[in-house]
Amino acid sequence: MYGWFQNPLTYGDYPRTMRNWLGNRLPKFTKEQSEVLIGSYDFIGINYYSTYYAINAPASNSLRHSYSTDMRANTTGERNGIALPKPFNTSFINIYPPGIKELTLYTKAIYKNPVMYITENGVHQLTSTTSLREALNDEIRISYHRNHLIELSKAIRDGADVRGYYVWSFLDDFEWNFGFTRRMGLYYVDYNNNLTRRPKKSAIWFSMFMKI
Repeated sequence: MYGWFQNPLTYGDYPRTMRNWLGNRLPKFTKEQSEVLIGSYDFIGINYYSTYYAINAPASNSLRHSYSTDMRANTTGERNGIALPKPFNTSFINIYPPGIKELTLYTKAIYKNPVMYITENGVHQLTSTTSLREALNDEIRISYHRNHLIELSKAIRDGADVRGYYVWSFLDDFEWNFGFTRRMGLYYVDYNNNLTRRPKKSAIWFSMFMKI
């Protein structure tokens, strides 16, 4: 997925694997289009939340090709019977802070070290199963961001040109796939009391972190 977009911006064409696997289904760039594409950005914005293991999947013989069949891989959060930690059982997020370091260093190595911003990084809580007291005492969010920032600092020391880091999200919000059933914010929003905002423990932690 990453190469689908970043490869044309860096090298002027889709990755060779996509060319080999998709054949005539993949559009072709003219020479002029390739030249215009290369370097046609100010920075790369990376949204990072989670890591998955990838398992090779045979090519599909189905006539109904799709993104999921084209990538020829199955993903899982478990390896050798050991699962990556999650904030709760049904979460889509597998918590693996070294992944943000590995991703930015991969970008440095493969895509000529562009200017990068981490435009989203965060972890959620369930709205339906947390009381106000539990929601405000979001230690898991503090741990998540602290450990991701530690790993990101390692990548920067190793030469990754990362210029900024943005938390998702400042406030609890309406999430695309989950509506109001997931709380992503540093600030609690009381949906039943005029949208009153309350700082969570993570908001206080970040205000102290930014002063260091």
